[in-house]
Amino acid sequence: MIISKVLLFPYYLTLKLRNRLYDKGVFKSHQFDIPVISIGNITAGGTGKTPTTELLVRLLKPHHKVAVLSRGYKRKTRGFRIVNTDSTSREVGDEPLQMRKKLEEVIVAVDTNRKRGITQLLALPNEMRPEVIVLDDAYQHRKVTPLKNILLIDYKRPIFRDNLLPIGSLRDLPEQICRADAIIITKSPEHLDEWERETIKKANRINSDSPCFFARIKYRPIEPIFPESGDKRYIYSKEVGLFTGIANVRPLLLHLSDIYEQITHTSYRDHHEFTRSNIHDIEYFAMSNPQALLLTTEKDAQRLVSNKHLTPELKKRLFYIPIETEFLTDEESDGFYDFITESLPSENVPNGMLF
Repeated sequence: MIISKVLLFPYYLTLKLRNRLYDKGVFKSHQFDIPVISIGNITAGGTGKTPTTELLVRLLKPHHKVAVLSRGYKRKTRGFRIVNTDSTSREVGDEPLQMRKKLEEVIVAVDTNRKRGITQLLALPNEMRPEVIVLDDAYQHRKVTPLKNILLIDYKRPIFRDNLLPIGSLRDLPEQICRADAIIITKSPEHLDEWERETIKKANRINSDSPCFFARIKYRPIEPIFPESGDKRYIYSKEVGLFTGIANVRPLLLHLSDIYEQITHTSYRDHHEFTRSNIHDIEYFAMSNPQALLLTTEKDAQRLVSNKHLTPELKKRLFYIPIETEFLTDEESDGFYDFITESLPSENVPNGMLF
């Protein structure tokens, strides 16, 4: 952070001043009567916001009408928009579309103006009006004051050992960890002893009295992007052509290395829109490697499903790997459940976990 203060002093000062003005009430932040839970990060990309948002919604939806509000990053539309299962990533963004397809009976909406988006959700008919709103990727969006502010930190990327963009990967000052009501250390190893947990907490300067939970990525069985034509025999190939447009692909590569003997990886920028040229490159790999599985991520699949350049033959071989976030222990699941629901209407919520 010393490097950021020197080389990026105007940016550092702008962030410092902005947060101070919100802290002092000079910049106004709106608080709604309805419970609003914010999930976000300080590190740009790759901390697992989407699967963690999905986890939170799965926790809440058995007893509350839940809506998810995202900004719809990289979409080509503007304003408030409800996400439908037949929406495209160009209309609503890849991550909101992914959540809408996975989360039944949950409203997913997009709006860069979170205050306006919440107001629009509250104006829905009574049978649709949410009881709880989850803000996806909203830790820096201080125009709305959430009931709960959840900060995600990548296990391998302690925020106090990083620098501001573009030198490092921080989108805000690491000292803003102080605004978190709870912290989730994502992408953790499956087994952590107490010494390792404390080491990570110290690296991120997490107070001992701050709620802190450790979670890991859980990979689900590989699925065809096009279920009506996907040939699942390719899943059992010994080689895979992996192409991704995500911020951090390392955990996925490690997972696949335990399954496949040969992995050829092509990396694109985060949220990349696959062009005709990209599809031709994938076709060339497919022809050169006729037995290989063609694999991508769940998020990338949302941008491919409506791609007009895909041939019927290529659709047979295109698959994606779904992911989920899960806590390392049942005790942490119970603790997070209690933390989330302690301030929510409880008349319909029984004691104990619902997973």
